[in-house]
Amino acid sequence: MAHQKRPAGPADADDVFASLDAEWVSVCADPAIGMAVRSWMVADGLADPQTTVIGPEQVLALIRSQHGAPAEAVADALLRMLLVRAVGNGRPATWAARIVVQAMLPAALRIARGQRRDFGGRSFDDVKHITVTALWEVARSGRVHTRPGRAAANLALDTLKRTCRELARDREAAVEYLDDTIVDQVVDPRPGPAQSAEASAVLQAAADHGLEPDETLASPIEPSAARLELLQLLLDALRDGTLTGPDAQAIAWHHREIRVPDSVGARAAGTTPGAWRRRRGRAVQRLSPAAAALAAAA
Repeated sequence: MAHQKRPAGPADADDVFASLDAEWVSVCADPAIGMAVRSWMVADGLADPQTTVIGPEQVLALIRSQHGAPAEAVADALLRMLLVRAVGNGRPATWAARIVVQAMLPAALRIARGQRRDFGGRSFDDVKHITVTALWEVARSGRVHTRPGRAAANLALDTLKRTCRELARDREAAVEYLDDTIVDQVVDPRPGPAQSAEASAVLQAAADHGLEPDETLASPIEPSAARLELLQLLLDALRDGTLTGPDAQAIAWHHREIRVPDSVGARAAGTTPGAWRRRRGRAVQRLSPAAAALAAAA
């Protein structure tokens, strides 16, 4: 199974987070890794060639210091630099992915805690292993987020989705062996913890991108499956550059349970209602036919 494919070494210890933190000291002390990081930053125009003090430790500090737009832009650029180089074989790819994992450990720990269950299911140590493995796979996947100010948030969302899918597979495997009559009695028609967590993550990401108002997150009304699919579709389109932020907003705000009037959307975008509607029409056309049908039906 996917969760058995763990990063070599530290992920085999009892507490994977403590092991990774302990190993990080060796990563920072390795001159080969330091030289590779410096060459990457110089190649991408993120460091002056004359800079002497630069390495994994400095990169980690810059990525985690996301306070204000300039710092976020630097963190985004550094994460993209690492993700591009984390694909493929060889030690440099492993080094790049390892730095991404260390940078995202606080988010991974929050994800693991969110998936922890006091009764039944995986132990907390197992959930932590699964989460770190998911983060490692995301780092090595080759998926580079190009939206400004969102690289870390998108990495966390991808990690959460992989973690939820892995935990959901465990539950499905357990249910396979139950008698149908017992299943009818024990299956809860409401969304399970994994599905609820994934829905919350999609809503949070949508709010971060301006596709949902913040008050939606505190609403007691569960979003429909169609709404979540539409939001995920728009988030994917933002990440791959198919749509801009205003394009996605024009679609998301129009296709809501309580529709945002075009006059309000236009005013927020500093344009006219007619131009706002035209923007929405062009945005829908840029999506694939299947995506356009989903947007129209939402």
